[in-house]
Formats: sequence, C-alpha cells, structure tokens
Amino acid sequence: MEKNTSLFRKKTVEQILKDAHANENGGLTKILGVWDLVSLGIAAIVGAGIFSTIGLASFNGGPAVSLLFVFTAIACVFTALSYAQFASTVPVSGSAYTYAYVAFGELFAWIIGWALILEYAVSNMVVAISWSKYFVSMLEGFGIVIPGYLTIDPGSAADAFQKLQSTGIDSLSAAEKLSAMAYQTAPILGGFHLILDLPAGLITALVTSLVYIGIKESRTASNIMVVLKVGVVLLVIFAGAFYVKPENWTPFAPNGVKGVLSGVAAVFFAFIGFDSISTTAEECRDPQRDMPKAMIYCLVICTVLYVLITLVLTGMVNYKELNVNDPLAFVFQRIGLDFMAGLISVSSVIAITSALLVYQLGQPRIWMTMSRDGLLWKKFSKIHPKFHTPSFATIITGLVVGIPALFFKMDFFVDLTSVGTFFAFILVCSGVLYLDHSGISKQSKFRVPYFNGKFLVGFGLLAAILGLAFYGQNIIAEWKSLTVSEIFEHKFLTVVFWATWIMLSVLSFKLNFSVLPVAGILTNLYLMTELGASNWLIFVIWLAIGLVIYFSYGYKKSKLAGNIE
Repeated sequence: MEKNTSLFRKKTVEQILKDAHANENGGLTKILGVWDLVSLGIAAIVGAGIFSTIGLASFNGGPAVSLLFVFTAIACVFTALSYAQFASTVPVSGSAYTYAYVAFGELFAWIIGWALILEYAVSNMVVAISWSKYFVSMLEGFGIVIPGYLTIDPGSAADAFQKLQSTGIDSLSAAEKLSAMAYQTAPILGGFHLILDLPAGLITALVTSLVYIGIKESRTASNIMVVLKVGVVLLVIFAGAFYVKPENWTPFAPNGVKGVLSGVAAVFFAFIGFDSISTTAEECRDPQRDMPKAMIYCLVICTVLYVLITLVLTGMVNYKELNVNDPLAFVFQRIGLDFMAGLISVSSVIAITSALLVYQLGQPRIWMTMSRDGLLWKKFSKIHPKFHTPSFATIITGLVVGIPALFFKMDFFVDLTSVGTFFAFILVCSGVLYLDHSGISKQSKFRVPYFNGKFLVGFGLLAAILGLAFYGQNIIAEWKSLTVSEIFEHKFLTVVFWATWIMLSVLSFKLNFSVLPVAGILTNLYLMTELGASNWLIFVIWLAIGLVIYFSYGYKKSKLAGNIE
C-alpha cells in the first residue's frame, strides 16, 4: 500500500463501514433499540446534574436559570441534529472522533478522541465522588456510619487539619471539622495517614464489572434505574408544585445575565450525556434510523424535566437557600416533608449510579475505535469472546476513573470536562457543513433540516451588533476601559467568537451554508467564552500530552499511513 504521510488524511464513509463490518464476527452484540438509547441518554443527562449542580446554578442565577437550561438545550439540539446526521451516515462506535476522521482528517480526529477521553474520564470521576457523598449520607440516615477516613480524599482531610492547628476549631465549618477528625483518626502506614474515598472506588469497580460483563446486562440495569429516577423527579415536580410560592420567583434574575451565565458549566455538564448515545452505534439494531430519534427524544424529555424542576425548586424556597449539595432533598426538609427528603436521598444514589454506568460504557468504545484505526495499541480493540465487550479498554477505563476518584477532591475535576466537549461539539457541527458542501450528505439517511443561511447568518450578526449598541452599554463601557493587551488576555475567546461569526457570515453568503449547524457552532463557542482560564490551561496540557503520544505512536502506526498489521 502507498504511504500516506499527511496529518489530515481522511477516512471515507465506505472505509469506516468496511472496517466495522470486518469486526462484526465475534464483535459487539447488536441489541439496542430506540427506547434503549433514549434510556441511556436520560441516564447520562438526568444524573449528578439534577441532583446536585442545579442547586449552585439556581443560587447564582435565581429562577432565571430555568431559561439557561432552555438556552443550553437549544445549543445541544443544534449539536444533536448534527450528531444525528453523522450517526446516520457513519453508524459505528467512536462518536465525534469518527465523525472528525471523515470531515477533517486524522490529526483533528485524534485531538477530538483525546478530548473525549478527558471528558468521559473526568465526568466519571466527578460522578463517582458525588455518588460517594450521597451514599454515605444515605447510610447515615439508616444509622450506618462509615469511618470518616474511608469517605474523604487525603487533600481535604490534610487541609482541614492544618487549618484546625493554625486557626482553631471555631474557624472550621461543620464539614471541615469532620474532615479534620478523619485526618486525626486515620490509621498511619509508613508515616502516611491512610485516607481514601473508598465508596467512590468501589462503585467504579462495580459499574465497570457490569459494563465488562455485557451490553444486555448494562441495558437492563440502566432501564430499571432510569424508570425509578424519572419517577422520583416527576414526584418532586408534582408534589413540590403544591408548595410553590410565586413571590419566590421575584426577582426572576436577581444577579442579572452574568449571574445566570455563571451556571453555564454546571448546566452544560448536565446535558453532555446525549453524545454518549453515539458511542453505542455498533450495538444498535438499526443505528441509522434509531440514533437520530433517540438523541432528539432524550434532549426534549430532559429539558422539560430540568426546566420544571428548576421552577419548582426556586418556587418552594428562596433561591438564596439553594447553595447546597442536595437541593432536591433540602427543599423538602425545609418544608417539613422528611419522608420525601429521605426518598430523594435514596433515589439520588440510583440516579447517579445510572449516569456512571453510561459514561463508563462510552469511554472504552471510543478507545476501541481509535485502536482499530491504529492510533492506539491493538489491545484496546480486543473484544471479549464470551461477553462481546471491549474487555481490555473497559478494565483500563475502570482503573483510570477509579484510582483518581479514591484520592482527589471533586473541586479538582469540576468544569474540566466542558472545554473538550464544547470543542468536540463545534467540530461535529462544522463537519455537517463539510458533508453538505462535499456532497457526502447524499448518503445520510437523516439530514439536519436545511435553511439557507446566505443572508440569515449575516442578518443575525447585524442584529446582535445593534442589540449591543442599544442595550449593552455596560458591556461596551467595560471593553472601552480595557487596553489591547488586556482584551487579548481576558477577552480572547470573546474576540474569537465575534471573528468566527463574521467569517461564517461571509462563508454562508458564498457557499449557502445551512443555518442550524452554524447556530450550533456559534452557541457552543459562546458558551465556551464563559469558562475559566484554568480549564483551558489544563486542557492545553492534556492536548500536549496527547500530541506526544500521537506523533510517537499513532502517526506511524495509523492504518491510513499504509501500516496494516
């Protein structure tokens, strides 16, 4: 085979389908239908977000956070339609990684695949640690107490103990007092205090075992847990509606648009699970028909649930009281319904378990697909002869998630997933524009509805500029007060956003781009501008590590380079 040395060598749709069919004998089991996919999507989306992060978002933004869920869902719908078109065109595992391989070439595919590894791994670390907090709290409700040094990360315990020694016990919060006590009572081994978050590690091992055994068992467990948790969410909505006081909705946006948008990372974290559906494409009975439907169904269902539950929460108590880790249980405790609070605490453990299951299901399938293409070691694409799952990749996923979850605090991981996810979403939306322009879309069984953006994208830009001129005096004044160097230091992504909109307006005029994928690019890019600089720094470091691996292994071993083993 002739060597192909380009960094942007692409796989054709025919090549990808041929490779997938070559792996069908002894490969993955095709068992999932449309409602199984919807269930997996709901399992991922209605997880830690609705049971924990929704409280902080409501505290910062007030009742108006319900509108942020709608805005974020719209951004996700644009993206989901683009995912759906790719899924119907390239119905194989790999998610955005595979789609980028078709549209932009190998280097971009690797970057997206590497970003997705970070997204899934870090998401699951957050979910596992969150599960541990709820599980320990639930056991305490039944009178079962696990020693503190087995339910906390070493860093938090050591920090609390140091604070106790330097400032005294009166300066510690209730949580810090428990952390300091855990440090003091922990057994010492080789001079080190033996402290770890054991429940987080155990649940990761348990869920990884289930995913290893098979997709059928994972599907059944996911379906049962989804029915239970959606039932509890509906119970909260209907029961809480009787205790809503409309005056709690005033003011609707107490901290303005800035307060609402401060919850972007938390709200978006709640939605990113829909892309995990696409990782199970090779286990679907009819992926080209069912995946587009499933993505749209689960987004609509979850958006309605999130908006209703946010309105109920902020209507039952004042938004200022919602800065808690368990907002759903808290509001019912606040009004004296302890039975409901207990029921929610138990169901939250189930809900977060199902989210953990879906993320743990998706990660190995991305590694498997990258390995098939030669970009990762061959063992990652090994399929278990009995269970028909990517066995080695599943075990490595369990270790990558479970070990850090034992020893790190959740704050270290929160928000980290969003940068890579936004990046992946933007490339998927851009990829649909490429499919349309190159004519590949003719092979798609599902296509993003086409609305000619020749003038619409430019008119949208003009309307946004006029809106800023008339209603954005505060924003304009802030920009005027900044020097050029300060603008690029603090507002670089905002500059990129406006420059991208201008470029897309020109390209849409010249090439008649479809409006919906363009809207997906712009909304995701705008949401990216709301993320902190530290997230970007860690993402760049992660990307640099990935590029070292790619150029030292994947670039040389890639099947498209002519290396067939």
